[in-house]
Amino acid sequence: MNYRNLGGTGMKVSEVGFGAWQLGNARDWEGVEDHQAIRMVHEALDQGCNFFDTAPNYGGGNSEALLGKALTGRRSEAVINSKFGHHPDNTLDFDSQKIRSSVEDSLRRLNTDYLDSILLHNPPFEILTGSTDHFKVLESLKQEGKILAYGASVDSGREMDELIRNTGSQVIEVMFNIFHQEPRRAFKLAAEKNVGLIVKVPLDSGWLSGKYDENSVFTDIRSRWDRGQLMKRAEFLPELKEMLQPGESLVQLALRYILYYQQVSTVIPGNKNSEQLIENLSASVEGISTEKAKKLEELWEEKLQVDPLGW
Repeated sequence: MNYRNLGGTGMKVSEVGFGAWQLGNARDWEGVEDHQAIRMVHEALDQGCNFFDTAPNYGGGNSEALLGKALTGRRSEAVINSKFGHHPDNTLDFDSQKIRSSVEDSLRRLNTDYLDSILLHNPPFEILTGSTDHFKVLESLKQEGKILAYGASVDSGREMDELIRNTGSQVIEVMFNIFHQEPRRAFKLAAEKNVGLIVKVPLDSGWLSGKYDENSVFTDIRSRWDRGQLMKRAEFLPELKEMLQPGESLVQLALRYILYYQQVSTVIPGNKNSEQLIENLSASVEGISTEKAKKLEELWEEKLQVDPLGW
């Protein structure tokens, strides 16, 4: 496993992290059994993965609780990122007066006395402008040692720009993948300001695993895709598969494309089983050529920039 700096936080994180949305989360995905979840966390640590991304609403708090249980006795090996705004009861509330209690609840579930980083979880745009007191509260928690860094989880380059220019954020989580490259334009500013970048949804909610086609039927969160979206995604798969090296999977290509950008600190694919975990982590072993990365950039610019795929 290779490691990168998490911006200017002083933390080093594994290039491929562990997206813990699926831990204890049968509401949004096929559930992972508790014992299997704990075993996967241990296996990730053993393979050199040290970055774990979770949130209070993942599995109604179960993701944090399982992660905390799995890290018992191994907390020092892990960098934990959690969030604020989406709550365990599935409500959305960004009241700044609730940040402290939410952090303390996360600490309790995770069985730790500090979070390495915490992010406002896709907050309203006005919060990103620094016109509210949210980041003052986060700075206070940082001064107290309850958190070591803070920022926000967002979906666009515009949101990244606003956050970087108007707040003291040290970390940003952003959606970025082969099909969703718009945030790439803000990577340079993030690097200039020494902001660590965590990339979420790297496999387009599993589509870039190559396991699905236009006839696939989803009963989980991916049921938001209509047939038109599925057909549009399916059109690109043959072209992407032609770029694969012998022995390389589409998953590995998708993750390696993201890691091509040195401004990215870590990428956080999800894991439903040990096989997926190992495939994800192995993306760190090799990189991709500049030529191939440019080809993937051109694919997006020519076919998706003006007619983007919905998430």
